[in-house]
Amino acid sequence: MNPVIGLDISKEESHGQAFLERGKPYKGTFHFEHAREGLEKLLQVIQDVEHASCQRPMLILEATGHYQSSVVQFLEEHHFLYIVINPLISNRLRKSNLRKVKTDAADAYLLGELYYKEEFEPFKKWGVQLLNLRYLTRQYESLSKMCVQTKLQFQAVLDQVFPAYKGVFGAMYSSISLRFLNEFPTSYLVLQTDEETLKSKIKELLTSRRGRSEDWVCVRVQRLLNAAKQNPFQQTMYSSHLVNLRVLIALILQYQEHLTGLEENIDALAEEIQEYDLIQIPGIGHKIAATILSELGEIDRFDHPKKLVAFAGIDPSVFASGKFTATRNRITKRGSRQLRYALVMAVQCGLIRSRNARLKEFYDRKRTEGKPHKVALVACANKLVHWLYAILKSKKKFRLA
Repeated sequence: MNPVIGLDISKEESHGQAFLERGKPYKGTFHFEHAREGLEKLLQVIQDVEHASCQRPMLILEATGHYQSSVVQFLEEHHFLYIVINPLISNRLRKSNLRKVKTDAADAYLLGELYYKEEFEPFKKWGVQLLNLRYLTRQYESLSKMCVQTKLQFQAVLDQVFPAYKGVFGAMYSSISLRFLNEFPTSYLVLQTDEETLKSKIKELLTSRRGRSEDWVCVRVQRLLNAAKQNPFQQTMYSSHLVNLRVLIALILQYQEHLTGLEENIDALAEEIQEYDLIQIPGIGHKIAATILSELGEIDRFDHPKKLVAFAGIDPSVFASGKFTATRNRITKRGSRQLRYALVMAVQCGLIRSRNARLKEFYDRKRTEGKPHKVALVACANKLVHWLYAILKSKKKFRLA
């Protein structure tokens, strides 16, 4: 026998259907809540199927964001093998049926049937670790976007309060720059303070980070005074702008602190995976390598690089009907958005100053053939996926020549 249990995951409860073998469902559909008592009910069903088939069943479920987390953790604790599939795969089978049925019970039954029609690889020893890495990299991306939006709002307020301040410290969003602006948000406050006090304040704010020379501090004070004199808003009419400015500065500093902490955790977790160092070829740094590795998951799931290309969603769509064949085909974008973004970023970093000579040569060849810039970028990303597949499969380092 080849038993399997299909699980249709919902927010707070799930439905399941067990099969002893293909075309032989075991009892009817069952449901359970994602609380401890409900998960014990799932365990009892698994044990019943194991007793009836004399074999431990496989469990198959769809990827549903974070809703399956409690179920997956329960299965991990009891050392059950399970498969998490892309919802596009099950949706394709659902659409192939003549009847249009969409219920939790029907989906659980469909997942069980799908197991016998397709060849899936269960999650292996690195499954949970890669998922942890994926959650961290995606959280990093989410926080980065929120930080960017906050910086845009901050810039809009600063333009109405102290626009000449931008070049005082060089790096506008450095810790010293933001904390100093928090205490001296207007030209009036700067001009009412003597130079020695301004120097002392800068040195005080620097002590927690790193020391700077006296000349460095003097140059910043002179820049600050010049900016204050040139500023068209000596003292803003709207006190609300100052409130908003301080709130946004606090948010940006918090985002930067959290992002730094996430980076450290990502590096620590990724360092435990052998392939992390292997895929850091020219153009792929620590952050991009961690994102690519976490989004790919187990490389053994793919038996050909073209399947990995499709998973990334950078394969061209095909449209042909009768005598018509489309000549301009967009990429499918059906795979992991985070993986697709990381691959394009890796290509762009590899092309800068020809860091990756092989990739630059390939890009130039595509441009010579008349391909537009974006088309050439996607072609390079496709090529990069083939290289990564070969590296991960062979466990050998990338060769530039």
